[in-house]
Amino acid sequence: MSSTVLYHDRYQSYNFGPEHPFSPARLEMLVDLLDALGVWAAPVDPPVAAREDVLRVHAASLVEQVEAAGQGTPMPNARQFGLDTTDVPVFDEMDAATRGLVGGALHGARRIADGTATRVLQLGGGLHHARREMASGFCVYNDLSVAIDALRQAGYRVAYLDIDVHHGDGVQWIHYDDPEVLTLSLHESGRYLFPGTGGVSELGEEPGRGLSLNVPLEPYTENASYLECFERVVPYAIEQYAPDVIVAQCGADAHFSDPLADLMLTTQLYERLFGAILDLADTHAGGRLLLTLGGGYRFDATVRIWAMLYLMATGHDLPDDLPTDWRTRWTERLDAPITPTLHDAPQDFDIPRHDTIVEQNRRVSKRLMEMIAPIWY
Repeated sequence: MSSTVLYHDRYQSYNFGPEHPFSPARLEMLVDLLDALGVWAAPVDPPVAAREDVLRVHAASLVEQVEAAGQGTPMPNARQFGLDTTDVPVFDEMDAATRGLVGGALHGARRIADGTATRVLQLGGGLHHARREMASGFCVYNDLSVAIDALRQAGYRVAYLDIDVHHGDGVQWIHYDDPEVLTLSLHESGRYLFPGTGGVSELGEEPGRGLSLNVPLEPYTENASYLECFERVVPYAIEQYAPDVIVAQCGADAHFSDPLADLMLTTQLYERLFGAILDLADTHAGGRLLLTLGGGYRFDATVRIWAMLYLMATGHDLPDDLPTDWRTRWTERLDAPITPTLHDAPQDFDIPRHDTIVEQNRRVSKRLMEMIAPIWY
């Protein structure tokens, strides 16, 4: 199946500063790798989202705060809206930069809705923490919810799948009572990790009761346990819900090397997950799939994972080795070694309480299925 790729250099203007982990250099490094691999083709240049598009899911009070902050005049109560904080520091033209990312996801949704595209990869965005009235967790506006809203307005039932290591709280709360949006999030448990939400009891509100599904995983969860939980919950939920389209946030921060979280996934599992997402869309949603990026804070791992996503979504084979010139260039720039292969070397983790972690994850995923059973039937 052919894929539409969306990207513009303006995405790199979403920039909280050189010390912030949500760095636009990740996108620069990714595009450079795809070019070095000889697979980079001219992407579609999406328009910047209009203010009215953002207001479909966000309160005008938040948009006014972002606009003022981006013009260098943050309002005295900006922090009440999640702005001017360590996670979301203000920067020049913040509103325009964020609407640039929102525009990519929205354009992808519109192309799916009008039938001019089926599988769309938005090489950016995934700002899943932003809520109706608050920026949060590196996320100013919620591009995912804007895209979901556009699909909903076109009459599509949407399944949202989030594999970022952090709970997709903003998307969940924005669509918490919508019977035409299913949200599924697999993440490190909020008992240990930001944003502190995403428990199995967060099931949605009428008329969306039973359509918010969360699988909170124990720290140090490895591939096998993660995959067991994914396969218990996700295919069943997608099959039963029968969406018209799947929107997937493909954060890379569940990788074992990521500095901001504690899951232990490898690139080998990401390949399995991406393959499963593509298959689920083909089998249950007529191939209609909107993919975005998300979190990922170890450059080396994040860029390799997203390159894999691009290659798989666009039908390319996965290479074994990465280009030497590219590795040399980015090793010097980052002052850190770059893995020479697309996949991680074999890993042998020594995880204390491994069996306890596996059993707790098993109990949580089973409990979720037990809780939704009387709602769905």
